[in-house]
Amino acid sequence: MENKEAMFFRTLPDNETVRCDLCPHLCTISNGKTGFCQVRKNENGTLYALNYAKVSSMSMDPIEKKPLKRYFPGSSILSVGSVGCNLRCPFCQNNSIARCKMEEVETVTIDSSQLVEKAIELKVQGNIGIAYTYNEPSIWYEYVYETAKLAKTKDLQNVLVTNGYISPEPLEQLLPYIDAMNIDLKSFNKEFYLNTLKGGLEEVKSTIRTSAKHCHVEVTTLVLPGYNDSEAEMTKIAEFLSSISPQIPLHLSRFFPQFEWADKSPTPVDTLYNLTEVAKKYLEYVYVGNV
Repeated sequence: MENKEAMFFRTLPDNETVRCDLCPHLCTISNGKTGFCQVRKNENGTLYALNYAKVSSMSMDPIEKKPLKRYFPGSSILSVGSVGCNLRCPFCQNNSIARCKMEEVETVTIDSSQLVEKAIELKVQGNIGIAYTYNEPSIWYEYVYETAKLAKTKDLQNVLVTNGYISPEPLEQLLPYIDAMNIDLKSFNKEFYLNTLKGGLEEVKSTIRTSAKHCHVEVTTLVLPGYNDSEAEMTKIAEFLSSISPQIPLHLSRFFPQFEWADKSPTPVDTLYNLTEVAKKYLEYVYVGNV
């Protein structure tokens, strides 16, 4: 299958350079180069999605693993991922597919109709739909968009597990086909997002606000010792989510040393439970994960 022409880009006046508008990086990409995510390439003034229909990972997972605690509990969902990410989290647990180039990962080509048929076949095993997960699904946009539209016509649920770093227009265009999302809110510190993750807090907050109007949303915060584990920061996170809806479930996940942060210490369990009590002052549903 040939590379797919990307959505949400513009060719600049020199007719060679493009600007990708899919995520807030708004990468200006020279001919022959890829953007920040490493999977969207400019070829002679046209942007192509190198990861279109390229699947690196596929599994039937419990819905609670996404994690979604208050959406079809007890069910399973066909989970798929591709390659690439538009953040640079030094603690990435899926770095082998998220922090790399297309040619560094073994993938198989599965078109949208094939994936939807697979999801339908798995209904007999309790499958409710398709979860786009493992790496960052927003930069797999063209495939996710086409597959989600088709899945919607077949009475399948579409679930997005995302870092939330996506531009408003593509988000709005995708949301009518998405039934549930788990969105990472990795910190409430703008400098941490900018300097450590290479992203933006305000854009992620906007994604949460917008998505909560259209579908079921749960939020995950990986608790990082010394970075986002203060009661003050957890209060800000919980207050923000509560301002949208106190019924948004928040998952506080335990950090374990890995990738570029392999020399760090895991999150103390007591810290997680203490922050859970802080968040419960504002939110009805707070869960502890990775314990």
